[in-house]
Amino acid sequence: MNEYIQLLKSEPILRRLSTIQLIAYFGAWFSNVAIYTLLLDLNVSASVVAFVAMLHFLAGVIQAPFSGSIIDSVRPKKLLLILISAEIFATFFLIFVNSTSDLLLLYLLIFVKMAAASFYFTTEMSLLPKILHGDKLQKANELHSIIWSFSYTLGMAISGFVVYWFGVKVAFILDALMFVVGFILLYNLDIKVEIIKTGENLLQMMRDTFRYMKKTPQALHLMLIHAFVGLTAFDALVALMVDKYYASVIATSLALGLLHASRAVGLVIGPIVISNWVNNRRIVYIFIAQALAVWFWAFMMKDFYLSLFASVIVGLFTTTLWSYTYTLLQKNIEEKYYGRIVAYNDMLFLSSAAFTSFMIGFLATTGFSLEFITVVIGIGFIIGGIYFSWILKTQNIKDIK
Repeated sequence: MNEYIQLLKSEPILRRLSTIQLIAYFGAWFSNVAIYTLLLDLNVSASVVAFVAMLHFLAGVIQAPFSGSIIDSVRPKKLLLILISAEIFATFFLIFVNSTSDLLLLYLLIFVKMAAASFYFTTEMSLLPKILHGDKLQKANELHSIIWSFSYTLGMAISGFVVYWFGVKVAFILDALMFVVGFILLYNLDIKVEIIKTGENLLQMMRDTFRYMKKTPQALHLMLIHAFVGLTAFDALVALMVDKYYASVIATSLALGLLHASRAVGLVIGPIVISNWVNNRRIVYIFIAQALAVWFWAFMMKDFYLSLFASVIVGLFTTTLWSYTYTLLQKNIEEKYYGRIVAYNDMLFLSSAAFTSFMIGFLATTGFSLEFITVVIGIGFIIGGIYFSWILKTQNIKDIK
């Protein structure tokens, strides 16, 4: 942990961006618990729950083809401020969703909110390799994951109690206020990076990106391997677990908050313990460990308290998989294409997460048990490990160190 602290001390831009991440992510989880609590209180079907979970990722998929080109041609601070403003308004207007007749409004607001959040994330992840290099970049990615996980832990746990005591509307308002604080901190930040002018319009930049990926196949393979982490899009699964198994044991909002928070504890601890051990060869074992953890969760699912423990185990390996595969991609592409490649990478990742959410709802509504669905997700990580082993043997992949 000391090396992360030293990195923050030595990199003032990263320090401010990390503070904004902490505030914005912390606020975001208030509305996440509130949204799923609202849906369960409205007694919507499993397919609606899964669709809402899918919407959280679908927005980023749709915008990715052009967002990368915009990122590579617009000043990052200006773009980040516009995006965080969109998140403020989309989050606040969630207070007007009161019944199933307002579901269309809910879908629209979630789409706008998550499109802005995804765009913001892609912009920031394209900025990091321009200000950091080598081991510092890897640690920054890990730090980003730890902040996300820490915010996820506290945000989910606290929001469960906030929603239980004060209701979903208070959670939405608190979330919007968190983004306002983030906007103020970002407005006062001086970000100086060079924008590489290509003289190309957006369509030409998109074509150039596809040409680059064709002559650099390892970039596409690394994008695909990172997409396997999208299998951890468990939001719909957790909501259905709460509705099916735990509603008689504990209040819905508390169960949602505690289950997500338990997994996030593992997300925080994992990279602290594993990151210095992992390398290109050993990441295959992390994929296998993730599969075993997911299968363990499926076995413990029916008991709420055992499921909390299993959720921690599931989270232990996810952050390392995410940060390491992301850093590998950043290490193996040219700076000119950072924004565009990262955007397409996020598109594939979010497509994987959206598909996972959709399939959870589809399989649940067609009679498959939640345990079976969880086992199938675990098999996906075994396939990911085999695929990454093949990539290392057939592609020229630079090591991070």
